[in-house]
Amino acid sequence: MKIETTRTAGLVRLRHAVGFTASTDDVVAHAAPVIAAALTRREPVALALRPATERALATVLPVTPALTGSTNGAAELVHLARPDGPDRSGQTLAARWARELRTVTRGRGGVTVVVEHDADHDGLDGAFWTELDAALNIALAEVAATVVCLYPQLPLHLEVVDGARRNHGLLLDRVGQGGRVVLRQNPEYREARDVLAGRGAPAPSVLGPPDRRIPFDTWQLVTVREAVATAARAAGCDRHRVDDLVLAVNEVATNAVEHGKGDAHLALWTGPGTRGLVCEVHDGGRLTDPLPGLRAPHTADPRGRGLWIARQLCDLLHVWSDDAGTHVRIRALP
Repeated sequence: MKIETTRTAGLVRLRHAVGFTASTDDVVAHAAPVIAAALTRREPVALALRPATERALATVLPVTPALTGSTNGAAELVHLARPDGPDRSGQTLAARWARELRTVTRGRGGVTVVVEHDADHDGLDGAFWTELDAALNIALAEVAATVVCLYPQLPLHLEVVDGARRNHGLLLDRVGQGGRVVLRQNPEYREARDVLAGRGAPAPSVLGPPDRRIPFDTWQLVTVREAVATAARAAGCDRHRVDDLVLAVNEVATNAVEHGKGDAHLALWTGPGTRGLVCEVHDGGRLTDPLPGLRAPHTADPRGRGLWIARQLCDLLHVWSDDAGTHVRIRALP
């Protein structure tokens, strides 16, 4: 797989806004003018909405080539990837959206994105959404995107609202005169790493005992690569997928031995019932960046590419830390 470095400067182009809604009808009332304004500008629109909301929007928005899927010079409608799988990860979804939106904006002026909170993805405490928004602020910093996230005023978990207020630099005032969309500065906004300071990224779901556990140091990285290649082939991955996964795990494992405390180990899950191949790299080192590898490295940066490259190659790459150290889970589907 070819990996492209897209970062060219430190300019932040992302506009990340939040609006708070009281009902499904209120979500539609907030989203419709945002989408209509983008379509008027002939700007592509990317959506991450519940199906019921999309159906309701279709009744109030004009039928245009953008809404019927035409790409003959008109703005186009894109559906972003949705959270899925047993180990849902906000940072993984942010990396995936960044890839999708870079494709959408290539050769274009920008993109408008509308995201709707879905309680089905809250998890135990709603921290998924805090992680996702913080990760978007890093992964999309240099993408010409206006991202409007719509959250309920009274969610099941207070964390959902608290995280939303801290993660968005702009607040959505639904409409001004004539349906004009108005965004204003959010005084509660904090930088992504400040939002997650003291809590870090949430841990993924707990897996059972691994099928294989391999301690390693710098001299045993070849053993790690061989073990991953063997497990990936057994999981049904083709040659190119095996190569991608070996590269990704090698980058993560190399970081572990360079920055850890010499107690790194690899865990592999390949048994019946495992979805694809799951690898985890653990070390006792301290994680100072709660969301590493989300920002594309500059072409002049001598370091910092490993985790970013690994994120481009895997179906899931989730980094978290606890009292035992730093952990990276990787999942690859055939």
